[in-house]
Amino acid sequence: MACQVLAQHKGVCWAAIDSNRTVIVPDVEKFPGHIACDSRTKSEIVVPIANEKGEVIAVLDVDSDRLSNFNQTDSRYLEELVNILTPLF
Repeated sequence: MACQVLAQHKGVCWAAIDSNRTVIVPDVEKFPGHIACDSRTKSEIVVPIANEKGEVIAVLDVDSDRLSNFNQTDSRYLEELVNILTPLF
C-alpha cells in the first residue's frame, strides 16, 4: 500500500497509470510533481498493472536510494513479473 493517498494525475505512479506504460525516473528531484514518501529515494521505476480489460488497477512501485538505478533491463523483468502476477488480480 502507498504511504499516503495520492492526488490523481500527480507524481510518478499516476504518470504510469495515465500512460499505461512503465515510467523510469533517474532523478526524482527532477520529476515534476514527484511525491516523496521517503526522503532517501533518489530514483524510481513504476510498472502499471492492468486487468484483462486493459484497465490499470494497481502499480508496482520500486524506489532506490541511488540516482539512475533503473534501466530498460529492470523494466523488462519487472514487466514480466507483473505479467506473471496479473492473473492473481
